[in-house]
Amino acid sequence: MMPWPPDLSSRKIVPELLDSASQDEIAANLGDLQRINRYFGGRQTLRSVLRPLHRPGLTILDVGAASADHAAGLRDTQVVSLDRSESHLRCGQGTRVAADAFALPFAPRSFDLVMANLFLHHFENDAILSLLQSFAAVSRLGVVVNDLERSRLAWSFLPLTAPLLRWNPITLHDGPVSVAAGFRPAELAALFRSAGLHGAIVRRHRPWFRLSAVWLAERSLPPANEAK
Repeated sequence: MMPWPPDLSSRKIVPELLDSASQDEIAANLGDLQRINRYFGGRQTLRSVLRPLHRPGLTILDVGAASADHAAGLRDTQVVSLDRSESHLRCGQGTRVAADAFALPFAPRSFDLVMANLFLHHFENDAILSLLQSFAAVSRLGVVVNDLERSRLAWSFLPLTAPLLRWNPITLHDGPVSVAAGFRPAELAALFRSAGLHGAIVRRHRPWFRLSAVWLAERSLPPANEAK
């Protein structure tokens, strides 16, 4: 974990312990992430972002889905959860695909939306541009990104709450590391523009220290009262 006070003036990507963890350690960490998503803004943020876009039967590809926990919080939506790690997907439910996010095994426009939740912060900016472009190619309607807002308060949340909430050691290390690799709103908006995805709407979600970015393709969504 980075020393306090951390220098968060720019993104800093550090290897996470989860990448070399055992199956039992992975399960414990994913359990913590499910708690965080359920009680500390993950599912709330995603539902608020998707609500204006939702139509019955909406199809979504969730890239970097880990245990598919975000998909579990959605209703009346067809979600395919993709992760490169079979051990992560093994902890989840629903339709799951083990594949490389940089070589998506789907034809162009296979899904209405492509989303990435707490995923992009793992990568350098150049790799993020490639991912965003591939997401846009596979989607019919647009791309939704939810990630961490980089700040000292967000960085300190897990260490400060560890005595009460008893986070797993991997969670306690990887959480602050993830925040340090997170984004400021202007940075996330600039990445979308650099990827050629102009007009993305970036929002802060407080008190969760989450950021969302929604880019809609020129092919707009049908009116809410129009059958899909």
